[in-house]
Amino acid sequence: MNNNNSQIQRPTGAFIGASWAALLIGAITYLAGLWNSAMQLNEKGYYFTILMYGLFAAVSLQKSVRDRLEGIKVTGLYFGLCWLSLALSILLLAVGLFNATLTMSEKGFFAMAFVLSLFAAVAVQKNVRDVATLGGAEAAEPGHEA
Repeated sequence: MNNNNSQIQRPTGAFIGASWAALLIGAITYLAGLWNSAMQLNEKGYYFTILMYGLFAAVSLQKSVRDRLEGIKVTGLYFGLCWLSLALSILLLAVGLFNATLTMSEKGFFAMAFVLSLFAAVAVQKNVRDVATLGGAEAAEPGHEA
């Protein structure tokens, strides 16, 4: 494993907070939209599962990309499955929304909340990993507060 701590900068508190806020706002808004929608329960389950699948796929892909950059072995099969899973979650949402009997504004609402959640999940995962990687390294360096 390569030690790339010198190239990793600790994310600021503002960026960490903004990332978590975006994730919570995106996911809670999406879920609130599902809760308040006039969809049948099976449709709500479909859209809920797509959100969970998309979040997992985005985080897994980000971790795999980061692992490869840090010299940690990630098989091509797993890396490809991460990309496929992310693409499938987006495709499944697009197909579902295209065929849904929702207004265009509702479709846009779900699409934007979904994309915000995926982006924010990647940012949160990156921040968590950066802080964990630098946690012990910066504390040992003079002039850095833990």
